[in-house]
Amino acid sequence: MDISARNQLKGKVANVELGSVMANIKIEISEPDVITAVITKESAEKLGLTEGDDVCAIIKSTEVIIGK
Repeated sequence: MDISARNQLKGKVANVELGSVMANIKIEISEPDVITAVITKESAEKLGLTEGDDVCAIIKSTEVIIGK
């Protein structure tokens, strides 16, 4: 599937919980092993980011779309 969205994480469905209206889908992520974040220089300096730092990548989005 070709789409322009860059925040794609490939994985395998681990659990499906069906409710009356919504469904919770648990996805085990295996790829990619590297995530690229583009942030402002000011933010990088404010966080004091250097190679080898332990960090948490947070994908800011209002929804998660599943493609198959």
